[in-house]
Parts: sequence; structure tokens; C-alpha cells
Amino acid sequence: QVFLAALSFSYFSKALCGTIMKSSITQIERRFDLTSSVAGLVDGSFEMGNLLVIAFVSYFGAKLHRPKVIAVGSFAMALGCFLSAMPHFFMGYYKYETTSHTAASASLNSSINPCSLHQDVNDTVLELSRAGCEKEPSSYMWIYILLGNMLRGIGETPITPLGISYLDDFAKEENVPLYVGFLHTIAMMGPMFGFLLGSLCAKLYVDIGFVDPGSITITPQDSRWVGAWWLGFLIGGAASFLSAIPFCFLPKSLKKPEGAKKDKASHGLLENMGYSPVIMPCIFQCQLICPFLSDFYNSLKKVLGNRMYFTFLCCSLLQFSSFIGFVTYKPKYMEQQYGQSTSKSNFLIGITTLPPVGLGIFLGGLIMKKYKMGIIAATKFSFIMSFLSYAMSLLHFFVGCDNYMVAGMTVSYEGNPIPYHNNSLFSECNSHCKCASNVWDPVCGANGITYVSACLAGCGTSVGHGKNTVFHNCRCLEISSSWTGNNSATLGQCPKSDDCSRNFIYYTVIQVIGGFFYALGATPSYILTFRCVQPELKALAVGLFTLVMRMLAGIPAPVYFGAAIDRTCLKWGSTSCGKRGACRLYDSNANR
Repeated sequence: QVFLAALSFSYFSKALCGTIMKSSITQIERRFDLTSSVAGLVDGSFEMGNLLVIAFVSYFGAKLHRPKVIAVGSFAMALGCFLSAMPHFFMGYYKYETTSHTAASASLNSSINPCSLHQDVNDTVLELSRAGCEKEPSSYMWIYILLGNMLRGIGETPITPLGISYLDDFAKEENVPLYVGFLHTIAMMGPMFGFLLGSLCAKLYVDIGFVDPGSITITPQDSRWVGAWWLGFLIGGAASFLSAIPFCFLPKSLKKPEGAKKDKASHGLLENMGYSPVIMPCIFQCQLICPFLSDFYNSLKKVLGNRMYFTFLCCSLLQFSSFIGFVTYKPKYMEQQYGQSTSKSNFLIGITTLPPVGLGIFLGGLIMKKYKMGIIAATKFSFIMSFLSYAMSLLHFFVGCDNYMVAGMTVSYEGNPIPYHNNSLFSECNSHCKCASNVWDPVCGANGITYVSACLAGCGTSVGHGKNTVFHNCRCLEISSSWTGNNSATLGQCPKSDDCSRNFIYYTVIQVIGGFFYALGATPSYILTFRCVQPELKALAVGLFTLVMRMLAGIPAPVYFGAAIDRTCLKWGSTSCGKRGACRLYDSNANR
């Protein structure tokens, strides 16, 4: 029970750190001006770390002091989290693309003409920023996040295969499904707290405490907003460090309870061969290498030669690929499809999606124990639940939202929908202005249409400063069909329609029901991983399963999902050096 409690907290910590990465991926993408595919590569580096050591840790780790190996892994996870947060402390302040704050700083109280000022300000800022481009190292700082995430993946490796095999070796067989269900239920608290923590961090400006809040002209709903992504990694690293301490004091083996099978434990090869775990001369160690590797090869053949295990492995690969891609970009999907902020997206995921998933995992273990499901029954139950879950996901196609109404991109300046390939940011209404087309500094017109910048909206004057800046005499609002109201605009994009808010509620309900069905079959599915192979091959079977999921699903899925998302981008941002930055606006229909 002590080991179960320690392992549960370790599961909580690793899930917390993993969720912090998922909830921060959009923030990291914006902070370092990355495409979604590159951001997916950063996220997938966790699986790369797993891939480096998981097969050997799963097999050879079972011969060592498993609790201490888990402790070393937890310390490595903590170090990886701290390394991921490090770039924030070595980079300069975040500079988002805008001209409004520069113009406002010129005169806080006087009226400013965005048309005449826009080009001059833009050229000046661009020249100053490009002057230091050659010496600016911050664009490559994301590599430290990739390395930290990879180190976290290496540290996480021994926790699942060694922890589960340790539980299965020294617990009653009929209690193992309940323990696994309990373990994963506690572990689900990690993602819940992770998304809630990510929500809190996303509300805080990235340079909180170092910049004047009044000088910030963007809000958390803006696609340029970057929250305090680094703070979550520091908290996750501290939790991982604490989770390592109990394993340092646990024994290598426990006394088996009555009723536990004597052949259930995954005995080490050295014990089976009769060797004593003492330090032997080098010549004798060399004599053991070939038999050791030969036994590993034969064990691997037995596992892959098991038809039931191999079929289950292939089916799980397809399932995990879609699951990982969906989870990685779910906050981004909620932002772009339904107009939610990153903070609110993470918060809603934490309180609506994860609790039913945790309940489903626990009930799945309880059902398996109550009805004493064998391998065939567990397989059928898991398949039915997965089928229901994916059937629910098809409903997403019917609860989406239309594109943002952006003049010259999704609608004409008259307000009529236009095809993607016919977009044009310039019109007769802003032809008298010297506007830059690569700057994304949107304003919301009183007619409900978003304009890429105040200059492109043809605005003549502005009053106020910071977030309270209001633009007047915007000529492009005058040509908007059926609009006779005030020709003014405010900073930021216009919100989505009321119909979109209603569809978002439907989307949330679908997520709750689908997530519950998926989780209900998770525990029986996981038990199949090591119950359909010989007892001495359990640790290898679990490790190999995790290896394949990491290598063929965890690593490529975020990358090719991200590449597909990049293809739906309508408006790319620009870096301080004039290069292409992160995407600011997506085609909602293509994204869905």
C-alpha cells in the first residue's frame, strides 16, 4: 500500500508535467514564433526521450532495484522541467507585433492618424529590430525546451513498466485490476490540476512583474497573447522532485501475500541462472553479455509472436495516434473554432473533460474485478467502449463555428463571404493609407467586422492609449453593406456569434460523454497488455507497448497533425526580423 501511494503520487507528478506541456504548447508556439508542426516536434521530444531507453529500462530494470530506478527517473523529470523553464530567464521581454502602442506612446492625449503614422512607425520599428537580428539568440532558445522535454521523457521511462510490474508481482492477482484502476484515477488528478494550473498561468502575462500592465495593448483573447508558460514548469519540476523521495527508502522486493501466484513475478535473468548479484571480474561479466542479449532477443520474439498481443498493439497504435494529436491541439482548436482564450480553454478541459475520464478509468477497473473478466471479455468490452467514443467524435462536424469575419481575408470589405484564394487586404477605402500587409494588429469595427489593422480599416484618428485606444473616422466601415452606424473601431478581434457560443456548449457535452466511454475501456485494455503474455514477459510486454506508442504515435502524430493545422492558416504573423512567425488566424472550416 505504501508503494501504491508513492507510485500514485509519481503518476500524478508525471501527468502534471505532461499536461503543463500540452496546455502551454500554444504559448510556446507564440513566444518563439514557431509553426504548429515545429511546436509538435517540441512536444514529441518527450517520446524521443522514452524511445532512447525504454526497451532496456523495461527489461534490464526489472533485474535491478526497481523503486530506486523509479526514484532516479523522477529526479530526471524534475531536472527536465527546470531546463524547459530556463529560456524565459535568458530571453528579453516579449515583443508582440503591433503599431498601436508605438503610436500611442507618441502622444497619449492627442489625436493620431493611423494612416499617416502607420508606415513611418512600422519602418522605424522594423529597422531598429533588424539591426540586432544577427546577434539575437532568442529564436533558438526553444531548443532548450525540446531538450528538457526529452530529459523528462527519459526520466518518466521506468515509472510505468517497473511500477506496474512491481505491483503485479507482489499483490494478489484479483486486486491488480482494482489497484491499476485506482492508480490511473489518482493519476488523472495530474492532468486536471495541470490544465487548471495552465489556465492560471495563461492569464498572467509572460513578463509579469517586469513590464507595466498599462503598456500592454492585447488581452488574453488575442492570438498574440503569451501567458506565463514558464511558471507551470517550475511547479511541475518541484512536484517531480518530491515524488522521487519515497522511492529512495522502499525495498527491492516485498513479502508476497497469501494467494499470490509464485510464478507471477518477473524474475531477473541472473536469479534464474543462479548467479549472485556481486561484482564479478570483467571476464565473467563479458561471458554474461551474450547470454543476456540472446535471452532478450528470444523474449522479444515470444512477445511479438503472440498474435493476440500483436493485434492489440496495431489497433492501439491507430487509437493512440488520433488521441495524441487531438489532445495536443485541443486547446488551440477551442481557441480558433469557438473563440475561447487559452486560459479558458485549459480551464474548461480541466473541469469538464478530465473528471469523467477519471471516473471512467476507475469504473472500468471495478467492472473488470466485479465480473472477473478474462482476456476475451476484456477485449470485447474495450472494443465496444472505443467504438462508442469514436462514434461520438463524429458529431464534432456538426457543432463547429464559421470563420472570423476578417475584411480582405474571410469576407470582403462590403461584408460578403469570399473564397480563401481571393483574399485581398487592400481596398479603395484604405488606398490613401500607406499600410503594411504583414502586420497583425487587429481592430474590431462597430459593424462587427475585424480589420487586420487600424490602417487597413482606413481609420483617420484615434484617442486614448493602451487597451483603451479607440479609432474613429474609419472609412472602410462606411462601405460595409447595411451599416449606417458609428464608424469607429477598438483594439482586438470581434467576438464570434451567439450561435457559436451555443455550439460550444454542445461540443463540451460531446467531449464529456465521449471521454467517459473512452476511459471506461481503458483499464481492461491496459490489463490486456501484460495478461496476454507469459508471466516472465510482462515487464517487456508493457515496455514494448509503450515503446511502439511513443515511436509510431507519440513522436510523429503531433508533427503531422501540426503540419495539417498549418495548412489551414490564413494569416501568419511576422517576427521582429521580418520573418514568418506564428499563425494568427485559421480557417475554421478547414481546421474542423
